[in-house]
Amino acid sequence: MNIHIPTPLRAYTDKQETVSIPGATVAEGLAALVAAHPALQQHLFTSEGKLRSFVNVYLNDDDVRWLPAGQATAVSPGDELSIIPSIAGGCSKEPSI
Repeated sequence: MNIHIPTPLRAYTDKQETVSIPGATVAEGLAALVAAHPALQQHLFTSEGKLRSFVNVYLNDDDVRWLPAGQATAVSPGDELSIIPSIAGGCSKEPSI
């Protein structure tokens, strides 16, 4: 499968935008990604091995969190995973006129 790496994490994948990784499930693909690029571990997973809450993973166009099998969802070689970090910010104050 191909895993699309967001810009802030490309420093840990030798600046690769997409990494081809083997795996039969989403979880195996993510584990193989971290095995190939160990510096990603702390950015994607907690110390307990859970995917960080601000990291969203999509299998093709589906949010993995909402798939019936979650990270245990089977993947095929042509599937794509996208890692999308949540971004916070903005302003809640209304501009004065």
